[in-house]
Amino acid sequence: MNWKLCALNAPLIGLLLVMLSACGNNSSTPVDVSADLNGNTAPTDFTTQANARILDELPFHDKRDFDDAMKGLIATDQNLDVKNQRGETIWELESYGFIKGEAPASVNPSLWRQAKLNNINGLFKVSDRIYQVRGYDLANMSIIQGDTGWIIIDPLTNRDTSAKALALVNKHLGNKPVTGVILTHSHVDHFGGVLGVVSKSEVDASNIPVIAPEGFVLEATSENVIAGNAMTRRSTFSYGKNLPRSERGHIGSGLGKGPAYGFTGIMLPNITIDSTPQNLTIDGVEFVFQNASGSEAPSELTFYLPQLNAYCGAEVLSRNMHNIYTLRGAKVRDAVKWAGFIDQAIDLFGTADTYFASHHWPMWGNADIVEYMEKQRDMYKYIHDQTLRMANEGLTSREIAEQITMPDSLRKVFYNRDYYGTLKHNAKAVYQHYFGWYDGNPANLDSLPPTEAGGKYVKLMGGADVVIAKAQEAHDKGEYRWVAELLNHLVFAEPNNSGAKSLLANTYDQLAYQSESGVWRDVYLNAALELRNGAPKKGSNISDAKDFVLQTPVSSFFDAMSVRLNGIEAEGKQYIINIHVTDLGEKYVLKLKNAVLHHKQTELNPKANAGIAISHDLLVDLLIGDAGIKELVGSDQLETQGSTLDLIRFFALLETPKTTFNVVTP
Repeated sequence: MNWKLCALNAPLIGLLLVMLSACGNNSSTPVDVSADLNGNTAPTDFTTQANARILDELPFHDKRDFDDAMKGLIATDQNLDVKNQRGETIWELESYGFIKGEAPASVNPSLWRQAKLNNINGLFKVSDRIYQVRGYDLANMSIIQGDTGWIIIDPLTNRDTSAKALALVNKHLGNKPVTGVILTHSHVDHFGGVLGVVSKSEVDASNIPVIAPEGFVLEATSENVIAGNAMTRRSTFSYGKNLPRSERGHIGSGLGKGPAYGFTGIMLPNITIDSTPQNLTIDGVEFVFQNASGSEAPSELTFYLPQLNAYCGAEVLSRNMHNIYTLRGAKVRDAVKWAGFIDQAIDLFGTADTYFASHHWPMWGNADIVEYMEKQRDMYKYIHDQTLRMANEGLTSREIAEQITMPDSLRKVFYNRDYYGTLKHNAKAVYQHYFGWYDGNPANLDSLPPTEAGGKYVKLMGGADVVIAKAQEAHDKGEYRWVAELLNHLVFAEPNNSGAKSLLANTYDQLAYQSESGVWRDVYLNAALELRNGAPKKGSNISDAKDFVLQTPVSSFFDAMSVRLNGIEAEGKQYIINIHVTDLGEKYVLKLKNAVLHHKQTELNPKANAGIAISHDLLVDLLIGDAGIKELVGSDQLETQGSTLDLIRFFALLETPKTTFNVVTP
């Protein structure tokens, strides 16, 4: 579930790897002598010219965003360095210090501008009683001063950055207890650090309200536990986890700098927002909530503060085009619903003269706020409507993405730019929402997998040397998208062809440098990194998520077990396994039949093959790999019934997923 640091710490080794990749194989291309120490090539003239054209398209002379991003600054710490309990740095800002001045040729100027704005960090006063800590994680932590303490909104991704942010608040504004927590939605960067600001025992002892939208626990678990392993691997691409911080590397995600990777947790809400408007008073502060579930997240809320005439848009609104489909692989979002929730918020809260949100910097002045909300609303509605218009004319998702454009009134405001989501992949997402992956062309109904197709394409084109020669010609003309498509076939046909991988990596460099989206940039650059150096040897540490898993329902544990079952190995096998979670007093029966694992919370089955009595904590250790069933059987930590052999055989059918796997090579 977690994502971050590990920039290349051995640049000299990186350079040697790049040099070695150019020799010793059946095909090769010369190493670009202008490559930096991490192997990233210099921007070509085509890239330099493409980025220069951006300067004429947008109002870069408008500095209001920089003024707003600095407004209310109380304190900052440019040398911020946050470590976890293992002493590993999980968040620091100094590595982004190079982001200043004019954009280098290796960065889209519009993305560079956004990266500079996202570099502005510290504790800010938004308005009377409202504060924010920005730049301590991917998201913002917002703080509202109640009558007796702090009401925390979105306590970041992990407990260490969250605790550091609250310490900054207490240092400069006075030490106060936490008297309320609002988790605006089900994405981990908005709740994972909750244990850094308040403990469960404190919540229980003081009856502290923990507020979240309907479906919060289900959706948080679905995204981060059941699908977490694959999404984590893809997130290393999307957020540039392993990239150097440099002018030719990661500069930020557009939505913020990047997520802080560390110990994540969750707090079960004791108040649910399931209607609109829903009024609550928390520590003397009046809130009017909007249930916006099904917008940017399947579980989300926004709120208005009538006493302060301030509106928090959570992540329903942000100073970029957001994702209707996110490249790390979350559920496709409904663009019409999203636009509808913004429209509803305008009707309900459109008198606000202060706006703040879960990312980026605030906005002041009612006219500007309403215009911003309208243009964000219309952006998502436009993408939806025009995608469907073209789909109904017979265009496929790829054709629509190539043709769709936005009107200048929506396109030329910075807060609608492609910094995070993009017009192209969002149009494809709308198409997917309605029509799925199949575009209606039967040639795409049962197409060959990449390795087999690649081999046939390469053979048809005359072999690897011909493909590389043609790709080099196209690269020299600046046809980078075509080069990537061409060489991808060769790399999947011949994954050890260093010449193909080197030229494809160089091509991804150029596509990255031209990208306005921070996510696209990181995806391309991470692909180049892995083509040069291979997939990372070490993935995420699932143990960091133990606090998260401990707070999720036990049934979610069994959902995760179900997707680990090796269906081929399970064919023809039948087991009934009883599980008694002793400290929770919960009993479950697992049934394996037809290579499918089902679970029910019910009385234990007397006909079970085997059973175990186990503590909740130890059950979680089994899930995250900190304990193994073979080691536990016979120990005093586990009580077993029935056939021990059947118990071991059953658990042997459950795979431990690889936390790292190939993406850009077979």
